[in-house]
This record gives sequence, structure tokens and C-alpha cells, in this order.
Amino acid sequence: MTRWGAPVMHRPQALVTSYDEELTALAADMVATMYAADGVGLAACQIGEDVAMFVFDCPDESGQRTVGVVCNPVLSLPEGRDRVLDEDDEGCLSFPGAFVELARPDTATVTGTGLDGSPVTFSGDGLLARCLQHETDHTLGTVFGDRLPTKLRKRLQKQHDKVADDYPETWPA
Repeated sequence: MTRWGAPVMHRPQALVTSYDEELTALAADMVATMYAADGVGLAACQIGEDVAMFVFDCPDESGQRTVGVVCNPVLSLPEGRDRVLDEDDEGCLSFPGAFVELARPDTATVTGTGLDGSPVTFSGDGLLARCLQHETDHTLGTVFGDRLPTKLRKRLQKQHDKVADDYPETWPA
């Protein structure tokens, strides 16, 4: 698992332009890594690949699971009176073992392409909305810690440091 601080985690990812067996194999590796780490989403940069793509298997507010792959994601969020923030804990597989509260819009829609280049759209609320936002951020070079005020970022770092030995560089193996 690539960790925060690695250059690939902090820059916009290269757009997917070739929909081939290599991309399909990358997605399969990402899904296996996500499940091994008990995650609900994983961006390609989190395994060191400079590709604007993420995979996810995540429940919405009602518990309904949505599974998908999005290449070149574009995020749409509610605005104005339709925008309601959900203040809940958030963590990241690339900064494992630490969670802090982060307010995000309670619904989100992501459009992009699937592994065959066809258009895809995923929308959701609850944890699914948070996941779609979090993973799209990764493709843009943003880790959720970038969205935190200094005090919460320090708390996140302390939590991570306390459990760092539980997540060696070879995690998840």
C-alpha cells in the first residue's frame, strides 16, 4: 500500500486513454488489495500507479452495496439548499489505523468510464457518497488529510503513529 507522502499520492493522476487487458489486470489487483485491507474503496495511486481510476464496494445509507470501477472520474456534488453536510469519521488505507471526523456533502455522483471505455455513473448517500468523494480526491492528488484543519490533522497523525507497527510497509499481505 502506497502511503501518504509518496509523490504519486499528491499529484493529479494520468487520465486513462487505453482500455486494455493491462487496465483490467490493474483493476483486479486493486480489488484484491482493497478486500485484503478491509477497505470500501481504493484508487490506483494507493498501489503506486499513476492512473486516474478507482474501485469500490461500498454500502449506502440504507446498507445497499454498490460495486464498481471508475476511470477518469468527475464528481458532482449538491449545491445551495440541496447541500447537506454529513459529519462522520473518515480514514484512508494509505494512512491506516486512524480516523477523524470530516464533513462532506451527504450525496454525491461520479461519472467516468468503465474498464471497456463505456460511460458509467454512480450516485449515493451515506458512506457511498463519502467513498465516491474520497476516491475521486485521490485521482486529483488530494488525500483527505489535506481537507482537515491543523488540530484534526495532528490528532489523525497521533492515532496513526500509535498503531503504525500494526501496518508494516508490507501491509496488507
